[in-house]
Amino acid sequence: MTQIDPPTRDLTQEAIEHFWETFPAIWNQIKANIRKIALEQFDISVEQFHILRHISKGIASVSELAEVKQISRSGVSQAVDVLVERGLISRRQDAGDRRFIQLELTASGAEMLQTIGQTNRAWMAEKMADLSPDELRLISQALEILDQTFKSG
Repeated sequence: MTQIDPPTRDLTQEAIEHFWETFPAIWNQIKANIRKIALEQFDISVEQFHILRHISKGIASVSELAEVKQISRSGVSQAVDVLVERGLISRRQDAGDRRFIQLELTASGAEMLQTIGQTNRAWMAEKMADLSPDELRLISQALEILDQTFKSG
């Protein structure tokens, strides 16, 4: 274990405390905004939104979705049924294994995800509009440092 001198240890603890006071609150606001957009503009639940998002990232079956979401296959199947009925995802039988049903976003589903993302980013930009260029660069640099720090270990 690496020895950390007391001043650095104090600064580290201060940074950790500041992180826990700040990051969850910001993330909760972002998630609440996404929920609001999904429900008010598209009449989909948060669970349905997350299923669409996971499918867009390559999670292609009910079993995989249930595992990632840590919910029952029947719960995922019900949400998938609704999304299929609404034309947001499609089911396709795998040619190699007829038991495997591949889930894919339809053009409408992909467009909905893109619109929710763009609307949320516009909301975030509005929240950050009063920040100076130096503050914005500082935030980007700090996030990059955190990203690299946690990827390395």
